[in-house]
Amino acid sequence: MPLLNTIATPYAEALLQVTEAREETDTVAQQVRDLLAIWDATPQLREAMTSPVLEPEAKKAALMALFGEQISPSLQNLLKLLADRQRTPVLDSVLRRFLELYRQSRDITLARVTSATPLSEEQQSQLNARVRAIAGSKAVEFDLAVDPSLIGGFVVSMGSQVIDASLSGQVRRLGLALAKVS
Repeated sequence: MPLLNTIATPYAEALLQVTEAREETDTVAQQVRDLLAIWDATPQLREAMTSPVLEPEAKKAALMALFGEQISPSLQNLLKLLADRQRTPVLDSVLRRFLELYRQSRDITLARVTSATPLSEEQQSQLNARVRAIAGSKAVEFDLAVDPSLIGGFVVSMGSQVIDASLSGQVRRLGLALAKVS
């Protein structure tokens, strides 16, 4: 297990246990997704929370001012604990590990979908049914991205399994087939 997971896993497991006991795991999982979106989109927040210069009390105050009313007490307590123990540099790893554990406990497959253009709700619904059947899980959670270089179609990644239904992938496979013939 990588060092970062060794640090993140106990915090993530504790948060999952607390939220399960309080029957708020689904709500907290959504709050974690929202928090990670803000974390990923705001380099200033990441820099401040990972800075060794900023005192733990200042980090706690900033986190509570930014997210306090929008997140559950369980998640607030985790943020405060990470600040107290000077573990805010691994905050995103803890939250991502929590989501992994949450998905495992709910039999949810994470599918990273990269498409040439944004997928419509209907396309997502159809893809959801197919991915669920392939993965054999109860539900599928999508991590959607757009990459115009695919030209058309999409690529779905679920763990080590990759389904390439993109036009650029078809062109690449055709090129390889032609190279073998030559």
